[in-house]
Order: sequence, then C-alpha cells, then structure tokens
Amino acid sequence: MKNSELTGRAVAVTGGAQGLGRALVERFLDEGCRVVAGDLQEAQLRTLSDELSARYGGDRIAAVRCDVTCESEVETLVATCLRQFGALDAFIANAGILISGPLVEFDAAKWRKVMEVNLVGQMLCMKHALRAMAQAGRGAYVQINSKSGKKGSFKNSAYAASKFGAIGLMQSAALEMAELGVRVNAVCPGNLLDSPLWKDSLFKQYAQNQGVTEAEIRRRYIDQAPMKRSCQYEDVCNVVAFLASDASGYMTGQALNVTGGQEMR
Repeated sequence: MKNSELTGRAVAVTGGAQGLGRALVERFLDEGCRVVAGDLQEAQLRTLSDELSARYGGDRIAAVRCDVTCESEVETLVATCLRQFGALDAFIANAGILISGPLVEFDAAKWRKVMEVNLVGQMLCMKHALRAMAQAGRGAYVQINSKSGKKGSFKNSAYAASKFGAIGLMQSAALEMAELGVRVNAVCPGNLLDSPLWKDSLFKQYAQNQGVTEAEIRRRYIDQAPMKRSCQYEDVCNVVAFLASDASGYMTGQALNVTGGQEMR
C-alpha cells in the first residue's frame, strides 16, 4: 500500500540501519521520499547506505551516525536532512533498547540506560525535529512506541516504564505543536517475533527470565494475539506512512495500536 502524496518528502529515521528501522527507511524510499537514516551501528549504516544508494540512487539516501542520547548527534541528523534535502517533513523516532529482568533484581545502571535511550532520547529527537518543523509551519513526528506503553509487561518493567513515559511525552508535545501546524503521534506495535531483535536477543532473555524454552515463549506470544500471528514490519510501516502523510492531517496526540487485537486501549 503506497501513498503517492509522500513522493519527494524529506524523512529522517532513527535506528534506521537494521530491523524495523531499515524496513521504515526502505518503505519511505519506495514511497518516493528522500531519507536520512541515523544509527549508532556505523558498519551496518555503511552497508545500508551502499545497498540503498545502488537501488534508489545516492541522491535520495543519506546515512548519519546518530546516538539518540547524544544531543549533538541528534542535532546533526536534523541538520543533515535540512541541508541535504531542504526540509524535514517527517521524523520517525524508532531507536530504542530493551533490557528485561525481575524488578527486585534489576541493576539500576541498566534501568537508567533504558530510560536514557527510550525516554531522554525521544525528548532530544523531539526538541530538534519539532523546532525545525515549527519553523516551517508543518511536519509529522511519529514515535515508535510499543504495546508495553499501554500495559505493564512481565519482568519488563524498565521498558514498560520508558514506553509509558514516552506516550506522555508524545501527548504533551502534540499539545505544544498543535497550533503550529505540526502533528505528533505514536505507533504501538505488537510482537515482531520474526525480527532479528527477537531471534537474537528477546527469545533468550524471556526464556531465561521465565524458566521456559524459546519455543514456548514464541507460542505464548502468538496465543496472546487474537489474530494468532506475529506482527510484521509491513503492518507497522503501513500505519507509520499514514501518520506521516496528510491523510492523517486531523490526528495528533494519538498512540495507535498495531497488535492484532492484543491491545485495544
């Protein structure tokens, strides 16, 4: 499903070198957009830039190192989009981390790290992206949140707390920007069980925390979704593209679930 009205627009994506972030970068390129991908994984960022430049043309893709906890790097990401493409029409704040574990045993430094990336990082992205959009009098900021931003998550308190906080941040920013022509929304995906994040990390973390096999973890999460399947990148990309477009022009401050019915609030 493509939205031709996005053609030519300038989009920045954080966490853009891998997983859902890369899928979002490719989706906006498919839509005819010009895209700046930011990520702290520099080797993967170079690979992405080389591959997508060959496929879409080097004049439509830029790659910038961006650690969202480093304000100067966030500022550089936004400045690169403005300098190279002349605008910042949409900012997709996708970068995030997940560290799970029992609350009574949780290492405070790891807790702070989750908050620093998932909440402070969101604030820094908003600060610089929304400033540029407000000056232009238009723009769409889309925060990639989670179903864990709507409901507590078992032995996953740091992540859930950061995501709850990020929804409050998103709604507050939406109120500040509403009269300036800038919209701020969030997407709350379900479990992307086929993604590298799950295959390389989360299945192992959750199996260890819950004392079951990785296969059992997968079965449990599939069973939790009324539609009985994993969330896919395309499911999320469809909604993000909609929120970045003028088709959602009367929507701001919303956190849209893409969970196969697992979360309905």
